[in-house]
Amino acid sequence: MVGLLVVLAGRLAWVQLVDGGTWSERAREQLQESRSLKTPRGAIYDRSGKELAISHMAKSLYANPREVKDPDGLAKKLAPLLKMDENVLRDRLKVKGAFIWLKRTLEPPEYQQIAAVIERDKIRGLDFLEESRRVYPNDMLAAHVLGFVGTDDKGLTGIEMAMDATIRGQTHKQILDTDSKGTPIFKSIFAFQKPKSGQSIYLTIDSAVQFAVEQALDRAIQRTQAQGATMIVMNPKTGEILAMASRPTFNPNTFFRFREQDWRNRAIATIYEPGSTFKSLVTAAAFQEKVVKAQEMMNDTGAIDVGGRVIQNWDGGSYGVMPFADFVKYSINTGFAAVAQRMGGKRMLQYAENFGLGKATGIELPGEEDGILLSLDAMQPADVATMGIGQAVAVTPLQLLTAVCSLANDGKLLKPHIIKEIRDSDGLLVSYSSPQVVRQPVSAEVAHEVVGLMEKVLTEGGGKRAQVEGYRFAGKTGTAERLRDNGAGYDPGRYIASFVGFGPLEDSQLAALVAIDSPRGLYYGGEVAAPVFADAMTQIVRILGIRPSQPPAAFQPPKSAQPSKPPAPRPPTPQPAAPAPITAGKIPMPDVRGRTIREVALLLKQHGLSLIPEGSGVAVRQSVAPQAPVSPGTEIMVRFEPR
Repeated sequence: MVGLLVVLAGRLAWVQLVDGGTWSERAREQLQESRSLKTPRGAIYDRSGKELAISHMAKSLYANPREVKDPDGLAKKLAPLLKMDENVLRDRLKVKGAFIWLKRTLEPPEYQQIAAVIERDKIRGLDFLEESRRVYPNDMLAAHVLGFVGTDDKGLTGIEMAMDATIRGQTHKQILDTDSKGTPIFKSIFAFQKPKSGQSIYLTIDSAVQFAVEQALDRAIQRTQAQGATMIVMNPKTGEILAMASRPTFNPNTFFRFREQDWRNRAIATIYEPGSTFKSLVTAAAFQEKVVKAQEMMNDTGAIDVGGRVIQNWDGGSYGVMPFADFVKYSINTGFAAVAQRMGGKRMLQYAENFGLGKATGIELPGEEDGILLSLDAMQPADVATMGIGQAVAVTPLQLLTAVCSLANDGKLLKPHIIKEIRDSDGLLVSYSSPQVVRQPVSAEVAHEVVGLMEKVLTEGGGKRAQVEGYRFAGKTGTAERLRDNGAGYDPGRYIASFVGFGPLEDSQLAALVAIDSPRGLYYGGEVAAPVFADAMTQIVRILGIRPSQPPAAFQPPKSAQPSKPPAPRPPTPQPAAPAPITAGKIPMPDVRGRTIREVALLLKQHGLSLIPEGSGVAVRQSVAPQAPVSPGTEIMVRFEPR
């Protein structure tokens, strides 16, 4: 008896002390059940609460290959249900290991069919796990802003990536106490608290405005056959992004079917030389430093040599002596090169930095580029002059729009933002965004003066096709050679046509930038990008209910600033027209057809008249007929086309 007790005591000590952990684990396996519960990602809404991205829980099918007895037969049975290749399924079912995904986030009908087959045929080795499935109900709308989510529920681009830690749901491991038959004990069930879903994001994007912008871009791509395009709409008073679109685009629901370059958000990830759109900032800086005045008379000789580099006007012509305000209106390169030289490299760079160029804006989106500004030590005299016409500097579309918005906001530069507020799963406000002033590059007085000149670009200069019927807008066109993707020089024959503008000027609530990459045929900003601005803004002012600036009847349809169709054949040499009766104080209009821009400008100047050129080449039409009576000082619009 004593010997037996000693053996039993030894065995008990061994089980309790040596093998205790093993037996405890086996007991837990028999009396407890572990379940992993995952909550869905938070939703993404537009500024008015419209759903842009939502999540729901879906079943994912997995297999334990060790328990699968007939991989070939099971693959043949599942292939039609899963709409997968039978060979792929067979290979997965034969892998070594205890876990392999067969198909993630099944559709409800798929799950129901497969679950029924598993139960009916008593199939071992197959089971389901719940996973969060992301859905974008508007398909391609705002795709580059939203981004997309990978199969592991991790954001890979756009807001999904930038705010992944905030949006992503939680994974919680639930331990249920069970009886000997595996039935959960109620106390453990009711003691469990379900984890909360991820927080929801409300964007500053307006879905209706976004749709109007994307439609306008699609029409522009179809019309110009461009390789790409982008457009941003911002409220210059708050820094809120109302729309941001890029082309080419993709569908975030099926992002894997598109090229990786289609995922790129051109509004923040593309840098380019801004060209003449940059002249609005140069003008503001020059006025602030008092190196030039709007009415200062300057002489345009058609070309200027700076450090061995010849800078010409975009049309190859010259305009003679006229006020600097007209240099802005007609985007005369020689005048801006001269003004940049007066400013000097140090001040030019300082103002570029003050306007936020050369550094990312800090918007809540991933992949934003910094842009490029030369260092002062590296700048040559030619670089200073070319910077004045929008070269020797590279920006992102968002950077340039943000800088120009400061002119519409009394000279105050705001930080752009695209997140309006964040709310938790119960709808309670967690945080919200408010306007953030970065600095004031120029005074309010200077900003107002520049805005006045930019308005004339639309009413009298090269931006007429950007006019919005019934509303006062200001802006600037731009045409720049396209930088190579590797940054080494320019792509020959490829241009970026752009336009930036804002309004209505009584209370500027809208600002937008349009950039068209490598359009076929015409490539001038006034001809290619300006109409896209007008197209989108015409819809946006109505969507937002903005009242017109003037009665629609007072509006005159805009005329083209550059050729909008193939050049017409040069007309025959005109025959002298019969002189018309000349009233007192008037002069006969000279015949300028067949002359170059320089010749026309000189001839009109001799008669006390002003020239408004359209296009380039030789004169083919004039707004006042030859020999018709005209008052001195009248502005004459002359159409030029290539020889």
